Amino acid sequence: MTTIQKAVSAIALFTLLTACSTVQPGAGGSWSGYTQTGQASYYADKFQNRKTASGALYKSELHTAAHRKLPFGSRVKVTNTANGKSVVVKVNDRGPFVSGRIIDLSKSAFSSIARTSLGVIDVRIEVLR
Repeated sequence: MTTIQKAVSAIALFTLLTACSTVQPGAGGSWSGYTQTGQASYYADKFQNRKTASGALYKSELHTAAHRKLPFGSRVKVTNTANGKSVVVKVNDRGPFVSGRIIDLSKSAFSSIARTSLGVIDVRIEVLR
């Protein structure tokens, strides 16, 4: 392998590893206190009992969520900014992959802070300890 091929391989590996990384934690290496605002949606019924990215099965009755970057197992307080209602969920999946949406909630988590007929709501999320 030539020096140029080695350099290209190293750059490709670095790029791949960087693309697979998650959002960086806050000060002190902890996610605690990390906040984000945007929109939340909820899982369609067709996802019931399907595997999530973490390997767990999606159960609509559990308070779980999908986030693009937070580590699996993160506990997140999700607050509906329109009515102030909050729910705590556990991240066990990746997504949503729709512009403006920051979190996908299980159906029961969403329904505890808003009517499911709304489909999408504005939220503020905060990572708990």
